[in-house]
Amino acid sequence: MVNIMKIKTPAKINLALDVCGILENGYHSIKSVFQTVGLYDDVSVELNDSGEINVSCILPEEFAQADPVPSGEKNIAYKAARLFLDTIGSGKGCDIIINKGIPSQAGMGGGSTDAAAVINCLNKLTGAELDIPALEAVGKKIGADVPFFFTGGTAFVSGIGEEIIPLPEYSGRILVIAKGIQGVSTAQAYKAVDGLESPVHPDAEKLADTIRNDPDNAYRYFGNLFEDAIDLDEVSQIKDTMKSMGALSAVMTGSGSAVFGLFTNSDTAHKCCDTLIRQGFFAKLCLTTAH
Repeated sequence: MVNIMKIKTPAKINLALDVCGILENGYHSIKSVFQTVGLYDDVSVELNDSGEINVSCILPEEFAQADPVPSGEKNIAYKAARLFLDTIGSGKGCDIIINKGIPSQAGMGGGSTDAAAVINCLNKLTGAELDIPALEAVGKKIGADVPFFFTGGTAFVSGIGEEIIPLPEYSGRILVIAKGIQGVSTAQAYKAVDGLESPVHPDAEKLADTIRNDPDNAYRYFGNLFEDAIDLDEVSQIKDTMKSMGALSAVMTGSGSAVFGLFTNSDTAHKCCDTLIRQGFFAKLCLTTAH
């Protein structure tokens, strides 16, 4: 039996993100359109017989200043491995190495996608072979965004993130994704949203309908309520640069603080990406992906 598995696991962006209220359990209800993108972490999982779970992260230099990543039991990948192995009753442990290509505190699901990747790898390495709904049930216990990453692509997401309705493929769209050194914790972001007065809510349902019926105009309905709640100079600067260089739309993703810009021309996108890098930002050109 194979004891090690390596996989590339994608980031996501929120093409639209609205917060609809607070549930009785204290969680926030959302409406969003999730989209996987071609920005990846490399995750390696190797079974061991010790029963111990070890997690190490490799950060590129451009992330080191801005993005502290929890290690050991505090890392979401550790929690995912522990829960999965306990769920199937395995006495095995594993060694996890995460080579980060997705910035953290960016609103791109970097931790959630790593958790899904670890569960996916262990499902195969242990021979458990749970189906997708069963994997999603495990992932949901780790974090609200985790179930989405077992399928990815484009989806309308509601509830606390666990209600996922697949949408027609919106792949191959040209993006520039950029982030400064400022990060936003999810707790801080939701607290700021709760304090908004008379906010203008993005229409995630309209966006979903437009992706179904008129995808080339979907960008008109991109939006993020958190932009009204979180005032970061870097986000404003990145958006201004993207729009001045031809982006059809430029929107912060998740609770922040990465920004994505949608382009129709790869040469223009490359120029924008280079400009943002010269301005001192992390910036990558990538495409939306189908899964």
